[in-house]
Amino acid sequence: MKDLRPLSGVRVLDLTRVLSGPYCTALLADLGAEVVKIEAPQGDEYRHIGPFRAGESALFQLVNRNKLGMIFDLKHAADLATVRRLARAADVFVENFRPGVAARLGLGHEDLASANPRLIYASISGFGQTSAQKDLPAFDLVAQALSGFMAMTGEPGGAPTKAGDAIGDLAAGLFCSWAILAALYERERTGVGRRIDVGMVDALIALMPTAVAQWMFGATPPQRSGNRHPLSTPFGAFRAHDGYVVICVLNGAQFVRLAECMGRPELAVDADFATDALRTLNETRLKALIETWLAPLKVATAVQMLLQAGVPASPIEEPEAVFDGAHVAERSLLSQTRHPTLGAIAAMEQPVHFDGLTRAAQRAAPGLGEHQRAVLQRWLGESR
Repeated sequence: MKDLRPLSGVRVLDLTRVLSGPYCTALLADLGAEVVKIEAPQGDEYRHIGPFRAGESALFQLVNRNKLGMIFDLKHAADLATVRRLARAADVFVENFRPGVAARLGLGHEDLASANPRLIYASISGFGQTSAQKDLPAFDLVAQALSGFMAMTGEPGGAPTKAGDAIGDLAAGLFCSWAILAALYERERTGVGRRIDVGMVDALIALMPTAVAQWMFGATPPQRSGNRHPLSTPFGAFRAHDGYVVICVLNGAQFVRLAECMGRPELAVDADFATDALRTLNETRLKALIETWLAPLKVATAVQMLLQAGVPASPIEEPEAVFDGAHVAERSLLSQTRHPTLGAIAAMEQPVHFDGLTRAAQRAAPGLGEHQRAVLQRWLGESR
């Protein structure tokens, strides 16, 4: 079959909104799963968050690509009954209500799995289904704050800083999609579905092996280190004449090459810089030496010199330049899709390349309730 995608034939019932859940299910849809997005009559909150063009939200378009759209009011018994019937026809059910809400609606794991034992039931929440904190608001900023992630981000002595994007939502969505794939594989052997519980805080803690390593064996507790690596030096961003240069030295041989590139080979035998640990201890002095060398150099010149010397280095690119740049084009990370009212718009692509799988075949996010009749007919054999 032409361009059969890895998840072709898998049916996903998506009762998620905003970012963590929609991001998870978008990744599944990218790989061919038939994802049916259920929205309340007023629509997902992301339909109402800008930036907008002709009343359409870019955020909603990006994270709801390739899905089919339906509307149900879960306060109405008839609509709730239809959603339960759709769950009996699904392979995967994904929700990101506050813990306990799905069960109160009769859409909990026990309710749905009793009627469909093969169902893989995935929940995303701020703190997981069993945490004492489970009832706290599940906002990305709260997750960054309470996971320790935010305390690790920012300049030493400065304020804790959130990551540049909603990393708590995105990490939870990514881990949830990974777990669903594992459960689908397991079901091939057992014939039985699996309950999946993903917490945003949990996902962020899982993304901090360096901080955990410092907590385990470090002489000092994990703390903010700004743009430098907390354990290796010099490893960070350094000021040059017209901007910043990223330099990544991870071992002694690379430091020797850096010292030679700077015209200061004696630094490689300086007692303060003999080991990575000593270079980290004396980071302030070493940074001053590097930035004195970089001061008259333009970023492009310094990066070229460092790369030619075998020292990992780069400029710091602005997002707009990245999105319009060669790498994104060469790797097909952004493509175009057709929207019924907006025409050609950008579409995000999942980053993994599957050999033989065509990219740039994204569909626009669904209009509110756009596929109501089609899904009822295809999944339940009825029209409405």
